Amino acid sequence: MTKRALVSVSDKAKVVEFCNSLVKNGYEIISTGGTYKKLVEAGIKAIEIDEVTKFPECFEGRVKTLNPYVHGGILHRRDKQSHLDQAKELGVESIDLVCVNLYPFKETIEKTDDFDEIIENIDIGGPAMVRSAAKNFDAVIIVTNVEDYDEVIDAIENEKNTKEFRRGYMIKAYEHTAAYDSMIANYMNERFNDGSGEKQFIVGNKVMDTRYGENPHQKGALYQFDMHFADNFTTLKGEASFNNLTDLNGAVKIAAAFGTDNAVCISKHGNPCGFAIKDTLLQAYTEALKCDPVSAFGGVVAVNGTVTKELAQKMNEIFLEVIIAGRITPEAQEVFANKKRIKLFEMGTDKLVLANDKKDFKHIDGGFVFQDADKVGADEVKNAKLVSTNSASEAEIKDLEIAYKVASLTKSNCVVYVKDAAMVAVGMGMTSRVDAAQCALKKAKDMGLDVSGAALASEAFFPFRDSIDAAAEAGVKNVIEPGGSIRDEEIIEAANEFGMSLYFSEVRHFLH
Repeated sequence: MTKRALVSVSDKAKVVEFCNSLVKNGYEIISTGGTYKKLVEAGIKAIEIDEVTKFPECFEGRVKTLNPYVHGGILHRRDKQSHLDQAKELGVESIDLVCVNLYPFKETIEKTDDFDEIIENIDIGGPAMVRSAAKNFDAVIIVTNVEDYDEVIDAIENEKNTKEFRRGYMIKAYEHTAAYDSMIANYMNERFNDGSGEKQFIVGNKVMDTRYGENPHQKGALYQFDMHFADNFTTLKGEASFNNLTDLNGAVKIAAAFGTDNAVCISKHGNPCGFAIKDTLLQAYTEALKCDPVSAFGGVVAVNGTVTKELAQKMNEIFLEVIIAGRITPEAQEVFANKKRIKLFEMGTDKLVLANDKKDFKHIDGGFVFQDADKVGADEVKNAKLVSTNSASEAEIKDLEIAYKVASLTKSNCVVYVKDAAMVAVGMGMTSRVDAAQCALKKAKDMGLDVSGAALASEAFFPFRDSIDAAAEAGVKNVIEPGGSIRDEEIIEAANEFGMSLYFSEVRHFLH
């Protein structure tokens, strides 16, 4: 008995080849609009949809497949005689495969703000057909992704078209329509409700399973927005764990925060323990390592550029768990070949790439909190308000910018000390800013690092002058913080007393 396939796609890649294979396997093709035209031009015999619906496309194409001859053909149960009898009585013929992908809503909102055009690119008939076919997966194959065409043809030709096979495609179909509707709802809330509607949808596409989650008894997986990891994350050696991914996220954000600068960030448990910008990446790594080589052991290194053989040899002097870079040359990879535990990843680009997600969220027990993503503005440091008598030089402003950006991406409460474009001390995740400052200075002293002349940044205001007093004792010369404390005048007075420059950015960058 001839089977029938309904094919109506916005993404017409490979559709001709797919339908050719369906025809060879005994399928009759029903199609609509542009898809029908493309198939006929390619010499494929197809039935236009209105021959099936016995009703013309109308309202400028808004209604064409919303019809009982279509949905009845998809939805009637083949295992119930009463359904078969009613289908025969009504003249409804079976549709055994549905191939649909939806109007390009995402592409439309990316290219235009014209609301009328956006509305017209909300698919109605497509999701209805997808959901109908998915519901009746017992008898119908539902195909929503171009990448699945070959697997579907293989199943048809090699007796793999089982109920379990179709069930897998049913799940994909509901994921597809759920993601599509979520995207529309989120867009409408962004446009009309400041992004905070009654519902918020977070949709990711699975990249891979991790061996486990944070601990061996937890399951874990990586999901991506758009194609960020598919396009910008290549495994060269090892396997990324759940913890590796969260750790390297922090390192990459810091190393990539300085544009094309030769920046290297070393992190441990998501926080920086070393950072530097120098003329070469080798120099940057060498200086970054000096900040805290103890914590760097088993750490993550993000390199904003290419890891060469020379840099790899330097890195290979200690145990590092993860290296991620724009590129890692084959010669550099060879240096690490005998290190069993090291993991190498690259983005395939000259510099590290950030997704620059516009939104940020965090799970809390019973739900999640959702917000606009934080980012240090391009001119935030440049336009910071000088509140002290003394000012910083151009080179010292660069140190302030580095310290300030690193602080914005370090767990609160935190302080960051930078000297000659390299981090020399950091205190993070403390319950008090005084503790953070003291912890950072103690570590610097233990490492034999000279903090005198350094720039100090705090991601939130100093509530008391004691942190300034401690910084002055260590020889800090320049300070940047948001300001906004009721004791700001005391802070300014302390800075002037010690001859420091003090800048207020007037923007807080907590990271919890």
